[in-house]
Amino acid sequence: MSRLTPLTKAPVAEGSPAGGGAPGPTIDPATDRPNRRKRVTTDHLVESIGSALASLAIVWLVFTVSGVSAPFGLAVAWCGVFFAVYAVVCWRAHGVLLMKDRLGTVAIWLGGLIAMVPLAGVIGYVIVKGASVALADFPHFFTSDMSQLTASAPTTAVGAGAAIVGTIEQVGIAAVLSVPLGILTATYLADSRSLFSKIVGYVVDAMTGAPAIIAGLFIYLFWVAPRQHSGKSGLAAGMALAVMMLPVVTRAAQEVVQIVPGSLREAALALGAPQWRVLLRIVLPTARAGLMTAVILGVARIAGETAPVLFNAGGNETYNWNPFSGQQDNLPFRIYQLIFQPGVNVIKDAWGVSFVLVLLILILFVMARLVGSSRPGRRLIPRFSRSQPE
Repeated sequence: MSRLTPLTKAPVAEGSPAGGGAPGPTIDPATDRPNRRKRVTTDHLVESIGSALASLAIVWLVFTVSGVSAPFGLAVAWCGVFFAVYAVVCWRAHGVLLMKDRLGTVAIWLGGLIAMVPLAGVIGYVIVKGASVALADFPHFFTSDMSQLTASAPTTAVGAGAAIVGTIEQVGIAAVLSVPLGILTATYLADSRSLFSKIVGYVVDAMTGAPAIIAGLFIYLFWVAPRQHSGKSGLAAGMALAVMMLPVVTRAAQEVVQIVPGSLREAALALGAPQWRVLLRIVLPTARAGLMTAVILGVARIAGETAPVLFNAGGNETYNWNPFSGQQDNLPFRIYQLIFQPGVNVIKDAWGVSFVLVLLILILFVMARLVGSSRPGRRLIPRFSRSQPE
């Protein structure tokens, strides 16, 4: 039996329709571009800056005449008067609809800036206080341990190397335990509407707001106390951190999995793919960026916790590369111990360890973001080629 060859269409001349007839208008690719509206125009900047200066002048004049000296009150009053002045300007110049749009835009930007001020202040203060200590004899502070720590020891005699190793291993153990279980639980909660799934959802919500010390005490009573002193290890601290990380990853991953279009799943199921293959090759690759964000949120939740490590890791001034045996150090735990010891240099060492902790978390976040932003084209399970009969 001869094979059928696909029909090919004849090329259509530029400017002529596919079905013949009179030639149509030619399209220039250089000029055929979408007309995108600028997000911030010059008029918008002039009106907003003018309203801000006018409102500041009004509020400053009122506070000066009345003799009130309150910087925080001045800032709050300035915001209120600014919105009032800016609303009147936009209303008279552009109408009610555009006034509402611009007020909403300014409110969103102002809220974001206010939220960034304390965060940037904390990070900047830690960098100012700790960078000079951590980078004084680079890379000594990142590779040494705390075995030479005394009240009069200089800052260049100790380091956070052992604490860095302990933090990475303990956070890694927590991620290995909680991320797969959290993603599987999230997919179950997203696809199921049974009574058991509702109970699991309530438990996850309750665990999300549980204090860190509860997770530390749970692992201490379950794992450390029966083994007494030998029970404290990096593994025990990692399990305590996993208890805290699991609900955060589960809840964030559930929201991400739920927004995956149902048409993708239905198309894969209609083609005969089993449920597990749809999950591994359709749902999870599509939601990869969101799932990495869930992991980032989980790491942010546990990386700076002290109580679970205090009960279960025990701390160690020297290196311990084996998280399954012996006590292990941790960056938040080391900061907690340093701030209660006498000596000026010890407090400086605590600021240096704080800087290392912030830097380590930033590196982990950047790595996770780079992995999550990659194009979802890789297959988690290789597909074996099958010979097709001709």
